[in-house]
Amino acid sequence: MLFHSLRSSTIQCIFTILLCCSFTVTASSESKSEATQAVNQVLDGLHQAASQADLDKYLGSFTQTGVFMGTDDWERWTRPTTLDKYVAERFAGGTGWTYKSVERHINFSEQQNIAWFDEITVSQKWGRFRGTGVLIKDNDQWKIAHYAMSVLVPNEAWEKVAEINIKTFAERQKK
Repeated sequence: MLFHSLRSSTIQCIFTILLCCSFTVTASSESKSEATQAVNQVLDGLHQAASQADLDKYLGSFTQTGVFMGTDDWERWTRPTTLDKYVAERFAGGTGWTYKSVERHINFSEQQNIAWFDEITVSQKWGRFRGTGVLIKDNDQWKIAHYAMSVLVPNEAWEKVAEINIKTFAERQKK
C-alpha cells in the first residue's frame, strides 16, 4: 500500500509539473503571438503613415533616437534631427511615399522586449526593396530603433547594376 501511495503521489507530482509546463508554453506562445501582432502593427502603420504623409504617426513609430538608413551611401537619417527635418519637408506638400510589405519575418529576444525583422516591400514606382530593422519595447509600446532599406537587385542584373554603381560613385568623387 505504501508503495502504491508513493507511486500515486509521484504520478500526481509529475502530472502537476507537466500541467504547469504546458501553461507556461501556452502563455509564452500567446505572448509571442501578441508581440508579433504588435510589431506588425507598428511596421504596417509606418508604411501607411508614409503613404498618407502623416508626419506625427510616421515619426511616432520611431524611438526618440531612431535611425533610418536609406538606399544611398549618405542616407543615414537620425532622430530628432535629420530624420524629422527630412520627413517634415517631404510630407509638407501632402505627399509621401508608398511601400507595401509583401513578406515579413520577425524574431524576438528571450525577454521579448527587442524584435528584429526583415521584410520585402514593393513600390509601384520603384520596385522591390528589403527593409531590416530593430524595434524596442519601451513602456509597453513597440518603437523602431533602426530601419535600413536596401534595393533588391536580381542576380541576373547585378553585373549591369554594378557597372552603373561603380561609374556613378567615381563621378561623385571627381566633384
